[in-house]
Amino acid sequence: MASEITSQQVEDKVLRAKIDRSLRHPVMFFFTSGAAWLAVSLILGVIASVKSHSPGFLGDCSLFSYGRTFQAHMATFLYGWAAQAAFGTIIWLMARLSRQESKKAGVVLTIGHFWNFTVSVGTIGILLGGGTGKAWMYFPDFVWPILLACYFGIGIWSVIAFRVRRGGHVYISQWYLMAALFWFPWVFLTGNLFVNTFAADGNGVMAAGINAWFRSALLFLFFIPVGVASAYYITPKVTGRPVYSYKLALLGFWALAIIGPWAGMQKTMGAPLPAFLQFVGAGAAVLFIIPALCVAVNILKTTSGKTSTVAHSPSLRFTIAGVIGLLATTVVGGILALPDALRYTQFAFGGTYGYEILALYGFFSMTMFGAIYFIVPRVTNREWISGGLIRQHFWLSLYGVVFIGLFCGILGAFMHGYSLEALDVPIESSQDRLFAYTVGISTGWVFVALANVFFCLHLLLMWLRLGRRSSHPTLLEHHEPTLPAA
Repeated sequence: MASEITSQQVEDKVLRAKIDRSLRHPVMFFFTSGAAWLAVSLILGVIASVKSHSPGFLGDCSLFSYGRTFQAHMATFLYGWAAQAAFGTIIWLMARLSRQESKKAGVVLTIGHFWNFTVSVGTIGILLGGGTGKAWMYFPDFVWPILLACYFGIGIWSVIAFRVRRGGHVYISQWYLMAALFWFPWVFLTGNLFVNTFAADGNGVMAAGINAWFRSALLFLFFIPVGVASAYYITPKVTGRPVYSYKLALLGFWALAIIGPWAGMQKTMGAPLPAFLQFVGAGAAVLFIIPALCVAVNILKTTSGKTSTVAHSPSLRFTIAGVIGLLATTVVGGILALPDALRYTQFAFGGTYGYEILALYGFFSMTMFGAIYFIVPRVTNREWISGGLIRQHFWLSLYGVVFIGLFCGILGAFMHGYSLEALDVPIESSQDRLFAYTVGISTGWVFVALANVFFCLHLLLMWLRLGRRSSHPTLLEHHEPTLPAA
């Protein structure tokens, strides 16, 4: 029996190595190009943030006006960094969980080049003045159909990988990945058709409502499921334990599927739109605490008693921080959805932006960093070069996102909104009160930018395969925990 178990373990290890080798180029391409776009986005974010309190900064260059810079910052963050980090994670996780070596990885790599070229053209278009000004749809109108076509190539490849999986078992992570793969084209196509093509039948207010739904749905139904799938894979792998509760995972998944599509319209509270849509959106934003708590309890219970593992594993450290970020995102989102809070934050500077950065960086990006620190050594067969660089990346990222969330998402938005509501406060005083908060936001972006200098440098060195060769690719760990192969 012992020899049988050993033989099976050897076979599983060989299979995992083949899978990793077959996906090396597309996975590393998505991660490295995503990191490059993250650097571009952070530079643009720092410029936009500085211009919010020092308008004369780069004032003679029209390419870097606040409107263009902010749009380019968010567009590159979403479609340059976040989408590509998601794609790299999806294709690797789906292949690993399906236990199938990739035969057509070159197709995905080619699609990745088209995606990056399209994002580049769209970003240049924004900086030249061709941006739409529509939140999360900033690229010129001709860009989104090309991005959707590229996505279909990646999505179909991933669905096929799931379809030809070995064995009949479907892992928790695969539930979320498959759901995200089908939800993305629905949300992306519906939002862009009704806002950009049909323009909500000429009704600008309805177009604004659909745009608000689009942002919320893309976050809840694509980025959050991919981040949760990564957490559900990495946590058991690093701790060597099964997920705490299968039933809780099932409850969290279906709660997300039922609640997620309804949120978003609360951002148009008070607009001439059907009132029930606005209040249903607010209720969904508050009720999102249910799937978030299910995920957080499951992940944190799985790591219970493994303090030293969390402290020493970069992947697990970022993943746990991301799960806590999911809870923070949910709480802030629920507060901002309340009608009494919207009274102050709906038209205030930074309320929605702070919430979105908290979700996209505090949760999604942190889980993607955890996935990258786990996946890259396996596909390159190299060890990360420096634990110190990873620690600097973690702590500076944490400080930065707290600064941005605190100053922009809560304090700045409420204080600015309160002064706008007060009839006895001159508008000049209202703007003056913003100064300290906008400086705080700029400070947060500087922290995040510094953090990702370490990340991009480290990832570049790994892409060049300069890391130490290792057959045990978990930093500061001497062996992979024994769990069912995936």
